[in-house]
Amino acid sequence: MRPKRLDIFILKSFLLLFVAAFAICLFVLLMNVLWRYAEDIVGKGLQFSFLAKFFWEFGLTLCRRPYRWLF
Repeated sequence: MRPKRLDIFILKSFLLLFVAAFAICLFVLLMNVLWRYAEDIVGKGLQFSFLAKFFWEFGLTLCRRPYRWLF
């Protein structure tokens, strides 16, 4: 079954908004983590690659368990 024009239009228009809203929410949550662990991170001389890996892995854990409390 081939998708119809209306289905493609709806998918294009709402998919962009969903991705944008998801990215903004993820950014806000990651900044919350940054402020929570700021005392531990600042002044340690950590490399950017370590910080990028830390935020990447924490972002993945945020995406993996959004509705864990429901079950």
